Amino acid sequence: MKPLENLIKNAEKHRQLVFDAHDYIWEHAESGFREWETCAYLEARYEALGYTLTKAGNIPGFYTDLDTGRPGPKVLILGEMDSLIIPSHPEARTGTGCVHACGHHCQSAALLGVAAALKEPGALDGLCGSIRLMAVPAEEVVEFEFREELRKQGIIRYFGGKQEFLSRGYMKGCDLAFMVHTSYGEDGDFEPANRGDNGCVFKNAAFLGKSAHAGFSPHKGVNALYAANLAMNAINALRETFREEDYIRTHPIITAGGSIVNAIPSYVTVENQVRAANMESLISANEKINRAMAGAAAAMGAGLHITDRTGYAPMYTNGRMNQLFCQAAGMLDPAHPIQPNPDWSTGCTDMGDLSCLMPVIHPYCRGAAGPAHSDDYRIKSVDRACMNSVKVQLLLLELLLGNDAAEARSIVENYTPVYHCLEDYLADLDRLMIDKDAVEYREDGTILLK
Repeated sequence: MKPLENLIKNAEKHRQLVFDAHDYIWEHAESGFREWETCAYLEARYEALGYTLTKAGNIPGFYTDLDTGRPGPKVLILGEMDSLIIPSHPEARTGTGCVHACGHHCQSAALLGVAAALKEPGALDGLCGSIRLMAVPAEEVVEFEFREELRKQGIIRYFGGKQEFLSRGYMKGCDLAFMVHTSYGEDGDFEPANRGDNGCVFKNAAFLGKSAHAGFSPHKGVNALYAANLAMNAINALRETFREEDYIRTHPIITAGGSIVNAIPSYVTVENQVRAANMESLISANEKINRAMAGAAAAMGAGLHITDRTGYAPMYTNGRMNQLFCQAAGMLDPAHPIQPNPDWSTGCTDMGDLSCLMPVIHPYCRGAAGPAHSDDYRIKSVDRACMNSVKVQLLLLELLLGNDAAEARSIVENYTPVYHCLEDYLADLDRLMIDKDAVEYREDGTILLK
């Protein structure tokens, strides 16, 4: 393995490039599938470094390959480009409310730094295999209606950027993957990955009733709000049927509950998510919840339209890759040694989709302050958040692809995928895509729940 000092030197040569990218992307925050300015900025800098890019074209994002000239696995390294929408944040972008309150701009800046360092003379010496660098859009699922319109137009198939890239074949040939996310905290520079994260499905339900005067003729109406309330109670009653080891979570909210107080509500919408630790329990829990909503609507004589969209697959952290990350982190920050985190997270990320098809790790690099996704979030130290990320990624790459790529080869050989092919994975995603009227009232008086 190359001396640590050489890796650090290669990274430090491009400090200004990384800092400039951090500043630009922070100031030009864009939400998912809208990251055109960010993408153009990054494309220009990758091309100036001599990279040939494969561009997504009708959505933001690109990838590029770097070959060592020696056989071995292909390592995919990712950086996310999208922001959140938090208008109350003091540095939110005027007009859109976009702000990088999860640190994705640091990921993009750090990945650019990795790309630049890998172009330094001798940077690939001793490595075997190849490297794919990928700038991806749309990890944060916001603007549901906008993404649904893109789907209807045939521009995207899925709401998550990595899912969309998978479905387009952009990760074909990749054997293992990692992405270092931005985090906060003062006790050391790095955090290991969790044991895993939940998968999820995004849900919208419209309860359709009949309006009537709430004072003198409520009996002539069908109360869609009561149907929605019954549905939420039925969902709550299902919670004891969820196994603890499946980490199932569901958290519905009413997003429209009637227009005027003296009219029976005829149109009520409920937004929800279902989360679970494996695809089987995610699909099962989602079916139960849809059945509960349909039953509640039928009890009130209301209609129900369900719109479900695939969220993310569960994330399964590769244990050996996590150990190697901890080793790399310890070499860069020996005063704060870290160990793999055995805890399961009930949050979600579309890195989980990759983990169902290849070994994956999703660890963290500190440097932020304030809770993520809040209007207090900021980058306290660009050096920690970006430059440390560049260095740990370069070192992890050395550990994986050095020594005839022995570690990467072993990880790939010992990995058991959740899905043995991309087509099976996409078929399960499509099982969670629902758009239907869930209650049918028939002329013979029977009711069909669909």
